[in-house]
Amino acid sequence: MTVEKRIATEVRAEGRKLTGYAATFNQETRISDFREKIAPGAFAASLRSNPDILALVDHDPSRVLARTKSGTLRLSEDDRGLKFEIDLPDTSAGRDVLALATRGDLGGMSFGFTVPDGGDSWQGDKRELRSVMLHEISVVQSFPAYGGTSVQARSRQQRSEADRRLAVLELEAQHVAL
Repeated sequence: MTVEKRIATEVRAEGRKLTGYAATFNQETRISDFREKIAPGAFAASLRSNPDILALVDHDPSRVLARTKSGTLRLSEDDRGLKFEIDLPDTSAGRDVLALATRGDLGGMSFGFTVPDGGDSWQGDKRELRSVMLHEISVVQSFPAYGGTSVQARSRQQRSEADRRLAVLELEAQHVAL
């Protein structure tokens, strides 16, 4: 299964904590050539079953800010979305993130996930995420994964589900190259 990544923009500094939403429900967004939204409850099973979800900087596993296993990352779902609270460490990464958040210079938040069998549904070019396995949330310092998209005119072709999944893989590869 491929890890997918999505962005959200709400993050606030409160003392040495970052708070906000890593994902919001029922907000349609464009991903490549399809539209996607996250259903309420999509993270519930993962939050119950995954004992160690990480908070990273720019999806970089060598830049850990917090984790649920240690209690320095707290995640919950409410009516709005996936809420987070990160206790920032007194490390260079933690201090940098705090300084950028305080100034309002962060690019936003993102999250990495996989979709278990039956966790999503497609209707044409619309995908609804109903259940995902959350692996990490990330503070995005500069350009969110899909912030630098471009629009060009082209004729639209219907894609199969396999072609859509391939497009997601291509987007992920582009993000890793950044």
